[in-house]
Amino acid sequence: MAAPLRGRLRALAAALGGCGLLLGSALAAGDERLYAAAMPALRALPPEAAHGLALRFAALGLLPPARPDGPALEVRVLGHRFCNPVGLAAGFDKHGEAMDGLYKMGFGFVEIGTVTPKPQEGNPRPRVFRLEEDEAVINRYGFNSHGHAAVERRLRARQDAQLRLTRVGMPLGINLGKNKSSTDAAADYVAGVQTLGPLADYLVVNVSSPNTPGLRDLQGKAQLQDLLTKVLAARDALPCAHKPAVLVKISPDLTTQDKQDIASVVCELGVDGLIVSNTTVSRPSSLQSRQRSEPGGLSGKPLRELSTQTIRDMYSLTRGQVPIIGVGGVSSGQDALEKIRAGASLVQMYTALVYHGPPVVRAVKQELEELLKEQGFRNVMEAVGADHQS
Repeated sequence: MAAPLRGRLRALAAALGGCGLLLGSALAAGDERLYAAAMPALRALPPEAAHGLALRFAALGLLPPARPDGPALEVRVLGHRFCNPVGLAAGFDKHGEAMDGLYKMGFGFVEIGTVTPKPQEGNPRPRVFRLEEDEAVINRYGFNSHGHAAVERRLRARQDAQLRLTRVGMPLGINLGKNKSSTDAAADYVAGVQTLGPLADYLVVNVSSPNTPGLRDLQGKAQLQDLLTKVLAARDALPCAHKPAVLVKISPDLTTQDKQDIASVVCELGVDGLIVSNTTVSRPSSLQSRQRSEPGGLSGKPLRELSTQTIRDMYSLTRGQVPIIGVGGVSSGQDALEKIRAGASLVQMYTALVYHGPPVVRAVKQELEELLKEQGFRNVMEAVGADHQS
């Protein structure tokens, strides 16, 4: 075993004990069977502790290296090339601590955050719950964040590395939020644009988390128009040569009128894209887990159909003119292709990692590539919005 890897394993063992060393060795070996054998140990931990452990693995580079992507998976959108359309959703690396390791897993892009202007603890623990029977998670983290200054320092320390990654098709997104105590939401988002915008390939205005009181009210037409007008002006005023795209992350729990209003605002103002969708506060009757009644946002398999329908609706309402990143319940290539055919140019995953670990990234991409060929598409971009074509 190479000396640098031995050093990282020792650091992990010191921080996390024998369990960390066992899991780290499995990951470093790059053997998916070893990882599958180690997964029960990870899931035996409380969810938030397991999340922290997984993030530590990524930060130390203890993850199996990804294989190169085929040309059929390449996507050009949002002013960038993406080597594949499968990204990591916000919420996993909230503070920008593990990006380089996460790219190694094979993601075509990584989105960090949500980041708030000032550091805040978020909601009291416990605040994340596995619904194992449903392959789902309920979280009520509440934008726990290290704040703009800490995240900016981390991003600047690796700015050259990210520029290289972006050039080879692995852009970086930064998800922005507001502090719970803030009385001026627009000022919080503008501060995020000004501080973190020069370090991002795209920025996300997150107005759809169900765990910050009043946040979803910002999806109302007048509030959203005012907020996005200010955010776009701040983006346009950035001193950097390559200005980040601005996307809005929306809820899957919107009414028909809400969706129409959001589409109208986004098209009128020239917003660069949508992320569809955040977690849901609904609870499908199919849920089996005893944790199903916990307050918070539900993600994972039970969100898949609702998210995909919201993608379909927003693609239609924007006439396919606004790029969409689809997220919610993606755990297979079939799930990814459903969202792409519904109108998503890119997709993201998170909860699938909880249940299947890093190997799921390669599995999704491999199945997606096979399905594209089977269905007569030469590449991902040909499949975007295919369900809408007569």
